Amino acid sequence: MEYTPISPFMRPISHAHLRVIERPEASVPGKPVNKWELLRELSKAQAAFGVSERDLTVLQGLLSFFPDDALGGNTEMVVFPSNKAICERLNGMPCSTMRRHLARLVDAGLLMRRDSPNGKRYVRKRGEDRVAFGFDLSPLYCRAEEIARAAEAVREAEDRVRRLREVVSLMRRDLAALAEFGQEIQPGLGLWDQLSDTAALTARALRRKLSLEDLSAFRAELETLLDQARNVIDGPETEEMNTNDAHFERHHHNSNKESIDLEPALDKGGATAGSPLDVDTGEPLADVEGPDTRRVPKIPLHLVIASCPSLKTFYQGDVRHWHQLFDAACHVRPAMGISVSAWEEAQRCMGPEQASIVVVAMLERFSDIRSPGGYLRALTSKAAAGEFSCGQMVMALIGRRSAA
Repeated sequence: MEYTPISPFMRPISHAHLRVIERPEASVPGKPVNKWELLRELSKAQAAFGVSERDLTVLQGLLSFFPDDALGGNTEMVVFPSNKAICERLNGMPCSTMRRHLARLVDAGLLMRRDSPNGKRYVRKRGEDRVAFGFDLSPLYCRAEEIARAAEAVREAEDRVRRLREVVSLMRRDLAALAEFGQEIQPGLGLWDQLSDTAALTARALRRKLSLEDLSAFRAELETLLDQARNVIDGPETEEMNTNDAHFERHHHNSNKESIDLEPALDKGGATAGSPLDVDTGEPLADVEGPDTRRVPKIPLHLVIASCPSLKTFYQGDVRHWHQLFDAACHVRPAMGISVSAWEEAQRCMGPEQASIVVVAMLERFSDIRSPGGYLRALTSKAAAGEFSCGQMVMALIGRRSAA
């Protein structure tokens, strides 16, 4: 029967530590894992493992004593620095503080103590055999996949919050624009004051870091008000708007030159460059105050939807506001093979509304585009240089439908 040395300090073993010891794959070497990449993943998922930034600083110091960049394989993963060496590596951290953070890492099941009979940390070699006493990093290595999954879950949660925050920001701008437009067509209605007040309060709230629950509550409130506003605005205006759409498409079909000049003509209109326009009429509105002022497309939303009928096949929700178009673009973007980085870069350079128009326009011509991600990056580069406007894409789609 093999004898297992017991630490003279009789340190208790935590439940997390026992799970690592009992895990069958802990004794089976797997593929090497870069120790610094693993530390970054753990830093992202630190809340799931109950460790703090200071705990991770101590772990970083221990990892620096491991000679290789990769953990795993057949390499023994025990480091044996003295307390003094660890504190020096941590820029003079007090020894008592360092020991406290080490204990937290052990309790979290990320480290294992391998104590020598006299409590010292050292390595002893006998020929090719090597016995080390100190801190075993194998629990950290064995939980690499668990850490990676937890980090990915955190990123997904952050992405949901970021996306919902963007949607709420766009809804706030829609609300302010509809309030302004409503005051012009039906002045004196109390709903417009309610919309303006809610838009201002939402803009103030968006200056803070909001949770997913807070943002969901804002979205529900804004959706209710937007629906009320659309129900008031739509009505006798709808028939006139549809008539204007048909007239516009016939006009585009009759004169290619005028359709090409349409986007510059919009730039020369009464609104200054970048000033918001009403999503249905294209008329200029007053600038909306708030922390998220960006370029707004100089083309009516209903014209975008009319030129991109394929969107209804892949997105079942209503698209009556810019934030809903953004949500639709986020929905179809993964299926089109557009990466998250390309999508986020397009939003930064074009603004979320114009980037959404580009994505749904690309969906309409998806069979003609060999690399949607590369195509979007190319348009993003043009937008960053001030050489791109989504209006011409929409005009080209309308021209194709008219010519069909």
